[in-house]
Amino acid sequence: MIITRTPFRMSYVGGGTDIKAFYKDEPGAVLSTTIDKYMYITLHQKFDGGIRVAYSKTEEVSNINNIDHPLVRESLKALGVLGGIEITSTADIPAKGTGLGSSSSYTVGLLTALHAYMDKDISTADLAELACNIEIIKCQEPIGKQDQYSAAFGGLNLLEFMPDDSVNVTPVLCSNDFRKTLNLSTLVFYTGLTRSASGILAEQTKVSSQKNKKLVLRRMARLANDFKLGIENNSLEDLSELLNENWSLKKTLTDGITNSTIDEIYNAGIGAGAYAGKLLGAGAGGFMMFLAPENRHVEIINVMHKLRLVKFNIESSGSKIIYYGE
Repeated sequence: MIITRTPFRMSYVGGGTDIKAFYKDEPGAVLSTTIDKYMYITLHQKFDGGIRVAYSKTEEVSNINNIDHPLVRESLKALGVLGGIEITSTADIPAKGTGLGSSSSYTVGLLTALHAYMDKDISTADLAELACNIEIIKCQEPIGKQDQYSAAFGGLNLLEFMPDDSVNVTPVLCSNDFRKTLNLSTLVFYTGLTRSASGILAEQTKVSSQKNKKLVLRRMARLANDFKLGIENNSLEDLSELLNENWSLKKTLTDGITNSTIDEIYNAGIGAGAYAGKLLGAGAGGFMMFLAPENRHVEIINVMHKLRLVKFNIESSGSKIIYYGE
């Protein structure tokens, strides 16, 4: 039996510039961190030679081509696993449509487990790129590359997406004191709304070549570099300004990124004393994140009484094997 643990991610600024429609012409950049909420994948040899996959539903098939779950089907094909295996998954928080990169955490975690199962080595960069290939090429998901790299590498990173399809991963130097400040200043609320990131990102891909949208995305990519400097300078004030600017810019990309409910939540948080806020992920649902001084947390939580508060902390590790046994 093999069990992997793969973190979800929380992006601060630059999301959307990791889509090839943008970075094929100029570099994109995202500043993100993995968080202490995880996807767990368990592999076990199946006695009868068939394939069993358990997630929100359970599949039992004898032929790999009959697996409905596209990420599982393509991952097994990539590793040459044709049968005799059971795959189960669990997550700490809702893992669909919540803006935390859950699909990529699933893919990276599954690939980590399968490589161990097949006794094969793979570098962290190759693991991330294989996950990108499966999701974007094989499964035709209109998504970017930030989630796979965040899940594989872990930590607080500046991710740069280059026109030649390479990705630069630069760990952000964050003092222990400022890391604590970031953790204590972050409030995250589950909106209760889920959405398809694919639909929103597909629309964003369509408009990315438009001159006015490209200018917006270019500025968002620069914000990622500025956010890195803000962290290294221990400036929560700078980060708050950049976060608000990023959210304002992102809302102009397509109509589906925000809605009246999301706007009400954001305005309520800012009105109660938050420095800044943004919706995590592609938009339209999932988790709303605020940066706020600790002395305003009670007031913010009170105005968000209909929403569930979920505590996130920065996680420094990427996908890893937490159990390996015969």
